[in-house]
Amino acid sequence: MDTQSEVAKRTIRKLTTRIIPYIFILYIISFLDRVNIGYAALTMNKALSLSSSVFGLISGIFFIGYFIFEVPSNIILHKIGARIWIARIMVTWGIVVIITAWAANATHLYILRFLLGLAEAGFFPGIILYLTLWFPAKQQARAIALFMSAMPVSNIIGAPISAWFLGFTHLGWEGWRWLFVWEGLPAVIFGIITIFYLTDRPEQAKWLSDEEKNWLTTKLKEEHEAKIAAKKLTTKEALANRRVWYLSLVYFFSQNGLFGVGFWLPTIIKGFSNSLSNQQVGFIAMIPYIVAGVSMIFVARHSDRTGERRIHTAIPPLVGAIGLIGSGMSHDPVVQIIMLSIATAGIFSYYACFWSMTSTFLTGAAAAVGIAVINSIGNLGGFVGPYTIGLLKDATGSVYTGLYYLGGCLLITSLLILALRKENPSSASSQSGKQAV
Repeated sequence: MDTQSEVAKRTIRKLTTRIIPYIFILYIISFLDRVNIGYAALTMNKALSLSSSVFGLISGIFFIGYFIFEVPSNIILHKIGARIWIARIMVTWGIVVIITAWAANATHLYILRFLLGLAEAGFFPGIILYLTLWFPAKQQARAIALFMSAMPVSNIIGAPISAWFLGFTHLGWEGWRWLFVWEGLPAVIFGIITIFYLTDRPEQAKWLSDEEKNWLTTKLKEEHEAKIAAKKLTTKEALANRRVWYLSLVYFFSQNGLFGVGFWLPTIIKGFSNSLSNQQVGFIAMIPYIVAGVSMIFVARHSDRTGERRIHTAIPPLVGAIGLIGSGMSHDPVVQIIMLSIATAGIFSYYACFWSMTSTFLTGAAAAVGIAVINSIGNLGGFVGPYTIGLLKDATGSVYTGLYYLGGCLLITSLLILALRKENPSSASSQSGKQAV
């Protein structure tokens, strides 16, 4: 094997071992703080007299604040660097989560969940942007998948822990209040650590040798120049580009499924049997996420190996739709958890390939804006999905009706991806910002 290949392998290995485990931990903390309200709901809803529709709105209002500050947050991150801005994001969201322990009514929860969205806005697209600054295109899907596998892992870890906290009472406080305190603290702690651990750019990395730095910066520069030569989008063009808004619509429907399941899964499992304890609900909730974690890594590795993104992005939400609809049609708890596992695997396996698609036509400041637009618009689905399930549950008395809605959203996601043209959008001129979808 030639020296250049050895340097490339060694550099990618260092990037993977240095960056991925740390941001993996950060995303575990982020996703857990976002969805732990689903476990708190098992006792909180009764304590605060919250209806299903009110809880759905409380869960989803997070994404309104997220939407408002997403693009500005990512622009700031691009200007001042990931290290400081991600640290700021984590510390502020951790503080908001901790304060949620003192909520006394629905109004308090509306305000705090909205503020949590404002605080966390920019974290996910910031990390995606950060990975594109370090990993060459060929390795990006796997890097993103390893990072995003923290979503199922956060639930594998968080489900039993969150359920355990519900039975923890101390100093006269209910367990759901302690859940917010103890699960908000890690965000503050790791936010401070981030300032000292992350490195903004490859050329600043003291943990890479000069040879490794030269190979990486040269490789990334070549890819950057190739994108510019292919008429990639400017920041202004990214905001006006039809493909950016089309992918935002795709992401909107997929987020309906992700957070509809994420916020309501504990309640769905609780409905299997009146005899299930909260701790048992937590352990059962681990099963779909274990399956999802394995599946998303497999799909991303296969996508990287073949170099194909479109089909690898379209098939998983179709599988997710089948799983959700199948679960809604069944009344057998064993069949339901199997179908929910299939659904969750499909939902999670979609994300790494989807975000790798965006990097094929966005670069530099346009990437910061384009990724943020897609994520912020799309994440409004995280508001619509949970709220719709709450409305349907109040109207029909069953949470399973909502599964048909979520399944429909995932089916639309798959069809929209399949409708995308196979050719790279960069082949068309971007001067007018009006490329056809």
